Amino acid sequence: MNAVTLIGIDLGKHCFHLHAQDEKGRMVFRKKVSRSQMLTMLGNFPACRVVMEACAGAHWIARRLGGMGHETRLISPQFVKPFVQGNKNDFADAQAICEAASRPSMRFVRPRTETQQTISALHRVREALVRERTSTTNQIHAFLLEFGIGLPKGAAIIKRLPAVLAEHETQLPPRLIALIERLRAHFKYLDEQIKQVEQELTQQLREDDRGQRLLEIPGIGPITASVLATELGDARQFANARQFAASVGLVPRQYSTGGKPTLLGISKRGDKNLRRLLVQCARALMQRIQKRTDALGQWTRAMLTRRHSNVVACALANKLARIAWAILANGTHYQCRQPVAAG
Repeated sequence: MNAVTLIGIDLGKHCFHLHAQDEKGRMVFRKKVSRSQMLTMLGNFPACRVVMEACAGAHWIARRLGGMGHETRLISPQFVKPFVQGNKNDFADAQAICEAASRPSMRFVRPRTETQQTISALHRVREALVRERTSTTNQIHAFLLEFGIGLPKGAAIIKRLPAVLAEHETQLPPRLIALIERLRAHFKYLDEQIKQVEQELTQQLREDDRGQRLLEIPGIGPITASVLATELGDARQFANARQFAASVGLVPRQYSTGGKPTLLGISKRGDKNLRRLLVQCARALMQRIQKRTDALGQWTRAMLTRRHSNVVACALANKLARIAWAILANGTHYQCRQPVAAG
């Protein structure tokens, strides 16, 4: 049997399909194994390169196989799909992973650490709680509107809700009042859970030097700094700042042909949550931009005189993403540059 140099694994919940190749790209073997069988088999296998799609469970398996001496690589599923030959099946997917990993220009995903995965889970839980809290507020508004009671926008009305219910007590059925009170209690519970998760994230940020340096960037708050520190990881996995901004989807989408360049809106690729947070940070910075006298403030004010505020917000978010990459990649602090006076 030829020496195996590359193994592609199509991941599943219980079954894993392996496709092994030698250095010339010829198939050596194909196997369908369980999780425990795969770990036992690869634990006794000579060190080689193991490639998987970056999906659920991939980061944990990559850490385990890396500890066994294998070189583990993760590929985004969208880059594997074009290499599937013929009909789609699990072994064909494993072979396509090997084919994609053999391309010299292929881009890989850096496996996350346990800490990064835990923080990412905290952020996902917080997002789910915020969505549920917003849904609860909308339900309260909708139920009262059905009985002719219109409330002002915003979550602050929850504090005045008992007074509103007391004022219209004679107009509302007792069961509806009880239901509204139940929703109000649920809102308070969700609000408390969100605060606890944010406290955990803030505590983690205090213990992380990288997160503290990200907080020095204008407009960047604790939540965005925590997400950036987690998503960027080792910033040197991106060749430069523009590559990171492109991975978040904050660069123009191209549709160029015949030598004629055509630039459209932002590509919206990558992590939409991180992109949304960066744009929100940019909008918060723009609200106080008149008070900034540094080069960043001067650049933003000049952009606002020429372009729409939405375009400026995306451009400023792009700049914030590049600054964050430079700080983490070079291990430096944010430097507030003053504008150069005209000679």
